[in-house]
Amino acid sequence: MSTPQIIVLGSVNVDLVIRSPLLPRAGETVIGGAFYEAAGGKGANQAVAAARASAAPIGFIAAVGSDDFGRRSLKQLRGENILTQHVRMVEGAATGVALIMVDEHGENQISVASGANALLTPDDVAAVADEWFESAKVFVASLESPIETVISGLRRAKEHGLTTVLNPAPACEEIRNPEILKLVDVLTPNETEATFLSGWDVLEDLEDVCIWCEQLRQKGSRSVVITRGERGCVVREEVGDPSLIAPYVVSAVDATAAGDCFNGALAAALAEGRTLIEAARFANAAAALSVQNTGAVPSLPTRTAIDNFAASDAPQRDALL
Repeated sequence: MSTPQIIVLGSVNVDLVIRSPLLPRAGETVIGGAFYEAAGGKGANQAVAAARASAAPIGFIAAVGSDDFGRRSLKQLRGENILTQHVRMVEGAATGVALIMVDEHGENQISVASGANALLTPDDVAAVADEWFESAKVFVASLESPIETVISGLRRAKEHGLTTVLNPAPACEEIRNPEILKLVDVLTPNETEATFLSGWDVLEDLEDVCIWCEQLRQKGSRSVVITRGERGCVVREEVGDPSLIAPYVVSAVDATAAGDCFNGALAAALAEGRTLIEAARFANAAAALSVQNTGAVPSLPTRTAIDNFAASDAPQRDALL
């Protein structure tokens, strides 16, 4: 049986996307959009991002419905060097669906019907063979799956000595629990999620960010990587000062899966033995490539593309707040 270098636990969705000039306000209808369908879900996005950024197979723990969306999702995952024997097809359930609106600047609004994703249980984690956890180096999870299932995955990964990466998206009250955060080696919130977790409302300067990162780290997570979109990311490790990773100057088309791309590429780099700062730089390049293309899974770059982009003279902004 093939065994993975990275295990991802998370959601599988089908994304139904409308691109239009503006995002509608409450009660407003915006006419003139273009529609397309794409594979998505934070778990699937992260698994595919890791697979494309790595030469090693990726293990995936997830659930899909017994509908056409579910069958198509499984087929697509298998075509990405992803091991799907622990993607459970739930009889009678619908596969998760995300309704996504994207404006001309690449900003988005997303509403998700979880479907089978809500039925992923700790028993699904327990059903995974020990060989997976014994061979893997990195475990990645996000929060579109039930929190008790995520905790089960994190706990089992820690028991086997894996580096655990938690993308706390969408943020929820439970994740503030230090007993959960102690299971996390690398916490990867965006600025909105970091604000929710820390209780801060506004960032004024670098000193604020340093305090903010340290507060998150002291809640339990060993290290924190805060993704900041067009402003790059901030890395706060156990020792030393926070490191600001400069962003690339690109023309964003669609930011839908940029965070998932970052997390998958980060996991791939960590599994190869890179330092967290080196991995964050690699992931930053991957995310910069992803926002230049439409769709979630379709936008995720290959290892060759990431390496070429990182080695090029692509312009970068100063790493400023």
